[in-house]
Amino acid sequence: MTATHRSRPLTIAIDGPAGAGKSTVARQVAERLGYLYIDTGAMYRALTLKALRLRVPLDDAAALTALAATTTIRLERGEEGNRVFLDGEDVTAAIRDPEVSRHVSTVAAVPGVRERLVQLQREMARGGGVVMDGRDIGTHVLPDADRKFFLTATVEERARRRQAELARAGHQVDLESVKAEIERRDRLDSTREHSPLTQAPDAIAIDTTGLPVAEVVNRILEYCR
Repeated sequence: MTATHRSRPLTIAIDGPAGAGKSTVARQVAERLGYLYIDTGAMYRALTLKALRLRVPLDDAAALTALAATTTIRLERGEEGNRVFLDGEDVTAAIRDPEVSRHVSTVAAVPGVRERLVQLQREMARGGGVVMDGRDIGTHVLPDADRKFFLTATVEERARRRQAELARAGHQVDLESVKAEIERRDRLDSTREHSPLTQAPDAIAIDTTGLPVAEVVNRILEYCR
């Protein structure tokens, strides 16, 4: 089924903790439906990368908010998924650096940063035909989304996935370190004051532990039909 078979294309929100498979699943769902995939995590990563490069103190909320206000982040569909552009520079690979991963939750917790990026995300989603993934899409960014999903997996499973992802990018990190980092990010994301990670009451929960990506994608597509 494609978007052209509908009177109005859907807005689809996919939330969940780090390593639950949101990005991979959301990307494939978007491809199957012919929709735009909006990787909100990549947008926060891009701003975090800029803050690290410019040595902006990550405990200075005002400075990070000002940085966000003067930053342009653009997502473009490419042959191998979205390309991420930070002030015109392709940073698709750079935003996956472990240093960015360590600090992105801190930057994303700043209310002024979230307000700016949420504004950009809502503009992208206007009119439907989008699949957006993140931590607070169904609860805050797109509370009126047509379909909402919340992906989960055990910490061990998420750590293995993230370690494999880092290895493919050329970063060798031991599993226990990755697991500890994921647990730290879970705490930060779920306890932050502004738009914490939480399942929307009307979201469909899917535990992806041990499930092939294709099966998760097919389940979501069935709900979307």
